[in-house]
Amino acid sequence: MTVQVAIGEAARLSGVSARMVRHYEGLGLLPAVARTDSGYRQYNEADVHTLRFIKRSRDLGFSMEEIAELVGLWHNRRRASSSVKRVAEKHLGELEQRIADMQSMRNTLAHLVHCCHGDARPDCPILDDLGKA
Repeated sequence: MTVQVAIGEAARLSGVSARMVRHYEGLGLLPAVARTDSGYRQYNEADVHTLRFIKRSRDLGFSMEEIAELVGLWHNRRRASSSVKRVAEKHLGELEQRIADMQSMRNTLAHLVHCCHGDARPDCPILDDLGKA
């Protein structure tokens, strides 16, 4: 027999809040879970494993849409690994672009901070730059 746990325990075992467990279930990332006669959700080991998969995917920054695709691929034993790689490569490219954008912002801000005297004078290159249209 499979062990069934309540939502709080499933949340604890997976590292995901109970609120997010319900959210993921609502999005269809988890199959419909069993319920007790009084309507309480009951999660099995496979559900907890899926929640851990979702959490790890979120930790890596995948979007909910990407996670839905990855969960589907994970459950499909006949999947082609090329499908998984395509999702991961697309996400990696997006991360690299965001990193490049943030490095550019950091460099610009570091330059502006360096140019600002930070004294009693009213002129400030930081505000001048921010005021550019």
